[in-house]
Amino acid sequence: MPDGQPVLDHHDIILRPDPARTVVRPFSLEYPEAFRVEGSSRTQAIVDRILTLSEAELESELELLTHSLDERHRDVDDMLRRRYAEIAKQLSGPVDACDAHQRLIGAYFSEEFSFEAAALFNPSAVEMDDQSGATDGGVRFVISLRGIGEGHVSSVTFRTGHWVPGGEITVDPASATAVPPVVEGDDEDNTHTTVQLHCGGSREISETVLFPVLPSQRQGIEDLRLVRFVDDDGDVTYHGTYTAFSGAAARPELLTGIDFRNFEMRALSGDAAGAKGMALFPRRIDGQYVMLGRQDSESIWLHRSDDILVWNGGVKVVSPKYPWEFVQMGNCGSPIEIDEGWLVFTHGVGTVRNYCMGACLLDKADPSKLLARTPEPILTPSPNERDGYVPNVVYSCGALLKGRDVMIPYGVADNFAAFATTTVERLLAVME
Repeated sequence: MPDGQPVLDHHDIILRPDPARTVVRPFSLEYPEAFRVEGSSRTQAIVDRILTLSEAELESELELLTHSLDERHRDVDDMLRRRYAEIAKQLSGPVDACDAHQRLIGAYFSEEFSFEAAALFNPSAVEMDDQSGATDGGVRFVISLRGIGEGHVSSVTFRTGHWVPGGEITVDPASATAVPPVVEGDDEDNTHTTVQLHCGGSREISETVLFPVLPSQRQGIEDLRLVRFVDDDGDVTYHGTYTAFSGAAARPELLTGIDFRNFEMRALSGDAAGAKGMALFPRRIDGQYVMLGRQDSESIWLHRSDDILVWNGGVKVVSPKYPWEFVQMGNCGSPIEIDEGWLVFTHGVGTVRNYCMGACLLDKADPSKLLARTPEPILTPSPNERDGYVPNVVYSCGALLKGRDVMIPYGVADNFAAFATTTVERLLAVME
């Protein structure tokens, strides 16, 4: 900046992965193809073995199970009964199983998953509707984070916090308990999948964990870009676009929730819905939904639609221009509305696959028009913030505006999350 002031102020707070946080998720298995026999599943074989246990053996197994799970999980018996009900549908016929057998069967087909054992990064932030507990001038917020666990599987977890613009950022301690969602409607047609996730067992937002539940998500739910969407009638809905990765193919999907207790997962469709990193604008423009994307894998595109789930066409808005973004560009979260236009944080990929962050300004009435952009990155991998699972990467999935102040949570090296703040004036001053 002209006066030598840095564009960003960095904060000491760091969010690191905690392998002690686990969630109980379904555990499924089948015989190798060469050993499969019609009408004789591995699930049935395991259930048949469990049913041979004597009463004493059954009690002993349940005692060990209770000691193992009750330390860090809640409502374990009900959770195991639900899992049994799912398994019972896969069996060849009715099963004469008492409640103890049902719970034990549910346990054999469940597993503890350390959803953030390897990494906790790529956060996005939104203002909470409930601002009770916020200080004068401060704001309560929710951040989503991408956790990576066993098998490099990505899940979504949440934190809450408080920020005083110009002052301190605090993130509330995460609960020791993580609660799996109750899943309904898991039939997939690869077009407009709708899956209901009920997280009523979570007593606080940090207990909610969203792990892959569909074939399209088998390898992960990646990089949720949260946005507080205000419709024309004033109704507020929290949406989040994310990448569902099956292990072979990636597709964009939409997470919708009002209270962070109940969610819908829905697939996006259309010829523009085939790329990573789509980000929804926080309101309609001229009656239409508007989205940013990266359909050619190197530039930022703008899309409009009458249907939030269907995206076609689009126009290229911002393309690589400066050395730090020569390889590709993309958004770092949903656009933020300011007096001057739409503020968009961007990422650029340059030499040695370095990921840096910048920003640009789009016209408020017609966001297909680029007004200004940062010729230099505003955030680069520093010597203290470049080592991790994927080195030389800084990346955000969504910043938070309060007045003219901006809080930017960001991931470092696909490993941990950090925080920076700035102002609109400081950002605009380094654009051209």
